[in-house]
Amino acid sequence: MAASRPALIALTALAPISWGTTYAVTTEFLPADRPLFTGMMRALPAGLVLLALARVLPRGVWWGKAAVLGALNIGAFFPLLFLSAYRLPGGMAAVVGSVGPLIVVGLSAVLLGQRPTARSVLTGLVAAFGVSLVVLKAAGALDAVGVAAAFASAASMSAGTVLTKRWGRPDGVGPLALTAWQLTAGGLLIAPLALLVEGAPPALDGRAVGGYLYLALANTAIAYWLWFRGIGRLTATQVTFLGPLSPLTAAVVGWAALDQTLTPVQLGGMVLAFGATVAGQLGVRPPVRGSFGSPGGDHRKGSPDLALSAPRR
Repeated sequence: MAASRPALIALTALAPISWGTTYAVTTEFLPADRPLFTGMMRALPAGLVLLALARVLPRGVWWGKAAVLGALNIGAFFPLLFLSAYRLPGGMAAVVGSVGPLIVVGLSAVLLGQRPTARSVLTGLVAAFGVSLVVLKAAGALDAVGVAAAFASAASMSAGTVLTKRWGRPDGVGPLALTAWQLTAGGLLIAPLALLVEGAPPALDGRAVGGYLYLALANTAIAYWLWFRGIGRLTATQVTFLGPLSPLTAAVVGWAALDQTLTPVQLGGMVLAFGATVAGQLGVRPPVRGSFGSPGGDHRKGSPDLALSAPRR
């Protein structure tokens, strides 16, 4: 029996909520200053596990499409996101990344024929403002490369989200296989870059192994399967407006597990950002049933993952 729309939104929301735990896991369990290796360890093992479960390989033009989607959603997104987080102060990377919903609104108009509304633009601005109140700390010197990387990561994920909606998936192929293709392609793209830039893999202790297992399985394999499943059944705009849940979760985890404080301004920002997330799900016409790449469907008419929003150690 198909899930109701509220249940589908709630399940899809588990993806950015999971991604909001990435900062805490990275800083508390993983080797420092290995962003490319960490990105590879998130994507490639998860992709191979899902590929073994799906037992379906791309065919024809889908080899190229899977490679493009894997590059946008994983292969370029992960390294750019980590790069911005290492080079920008406080939660600036999350703030720049929070423009993702606005990018998706614009790309949906071009690629999906969905006209932007004043409501969607205003909701995106409110979400970005709310996130900025939650994650921004004392001002620091901004790094041009870091800002460019943060914006590029948001643009990459946004383009991947819209193209995933536009292209759908081949007949008879489910979200599990589509997720497997993208994670594997993205991981294979990151692997040689990690070896070239960072050298040999670091020695891993038990905590690091546990951290990487969590990132690969719960935080990536399951979370991205839920995300791409949601893209297939909701509009691209609905899905991307769930993105602010990631930095909000990071702030809550920082408060609960890392002894970080939440000020009244941050709490107000959380209310604004969460309200924008809810507003992004309302008043949206559901996609045509069976539209995501299924026979007879018109997929054209239907995050930020690592929310490094807490102060660095």
